[in-house]
Amino acid sequence: MAAKGAPMSSVRVFVGTRKGAFVLSSDGKRERWDVAGPHFAGWEIYHVKGSPADPSRIYASQSSGWFGQVLQRSSDGGTSWEPVGSAFAYDGDAGTHQWYDGTQRPWKFTRIWHVEPSLDDPDTVYAGAEDAALFASRDGGNTWEELSGLRTHESGASWQPGAGGMCLHTILLDPQNAKRMFVAISAAGAFRSDDAGATWRPINRGLRSAQIPDEEAEVGHCVHRIAMHPSRPQTLFMQKHWDVMRSDDAGASWHEISGNLPTDFGFPIDVHAHDPETVYVVPITSDSQHFPPDGKLRVYRSRTGGNEWEPLTQGLPQRDCYVNVLRDAMAVDSLDACGIYFGTTGGQVYVSPNAGNTWNCIVRDLPAVLSVEVQTLP
Repeated sequence: MAAKGAPMSSVRVFVGTRKGAFVLSSDGKRERWDVAGPHFAGWEIYHVKGSPADPSRIYASQSSGWFGQVLQRSSDGGTSWEPVGSAFAYDGDAGTHQWYDGTQRPWKFTRIWHVEPSLDDPDTVYAGAEDAALFASRDGGNTWEELSGLRTHESGASWQPGAGGMCLHTILLDPQNAKRMFVAISAAGAFRSDDAGATWRPINRGLRSAQIPDEEAEVGHCVHRIAMHPSRPQTLFMQKHWDVMRSDDAGASWHEISGNLPTDFGFPIDVHAHDPETVYVVPITSDSQHFPPDGKLRVYRSRTGGNEWEPLTQGLPQRDCYVNVLRDAMAVDSLDACGIYFGTTGGQVYVSPNAGNTWNCIVRDLPAVLSVEVQTLP
């Protein structure tokens, strides 16, 4: 707890939408909010994330069907922006990967789905691209190199896209081991590197996917999101295309923890900032019906690391609600009373300042929300 008379911490929420980025700011009570934006109005902003090493540094993935992919950087907390690293070049000799119909298609790098700043260096940032490539920059995004050991893994030629494309959408950095990182790719699966991205291994043992011929295949699983608590990076939680999963050995094996969820299909998953056994998911009806069961928007929380789940509904619409919550659209802050945030395809952004017990809508009627990230400020 803050000492008596000490200034209260504050939070900034970065929201990427179909038509621009927004920055939502509040003090530690998280009751009143200032809304800034839209930044890059009219552009798809797939992901916005601040640097843990420097609160003034923010990165945003900006894309357009007309003008392509641009990475934006702010060095003043989002007041001003500059384009950096505009060229994620396609190498015509990069080989091919498998498509739905069994034919081989050339790799091409189009959209940046996720940006992940380093935990301790504001100039180091990683980017996950479509098709399934991982890039790194050591100079604040000005220049990039592909960590090609991932895409050239021996299984790479068999990777296939999910419904949204073959996107590298999750990048997790191990805070206790600087050489270890995890990624997830739809629809190839989860992968781990223990040598700072030089080489990779699939970590999908225990996953089952009826959509592929071999249900226990090493790759080919449509992983929607993985999450970890920084105090226990060996424990991973996964929301898969059907099934909520858990690993306690850094992904070497997985077991299902869907338990009493009304449906085990969804996109986001996250972990309470102070309790590594408290996990949050947002179930939706099915892979063809991307809306909450029975039209009731419910976040589910497990305080036991899975299997036993409780619906969190107070302050959320419980009738006629047909929005979705996408894979990058949930986040947590690190205040003493952990705040949980999520955004919807209907343009609402919700906050719970008490770990999910009650919810308030910060803002309504934004464009469809693609991503939500939170930065806790002193």
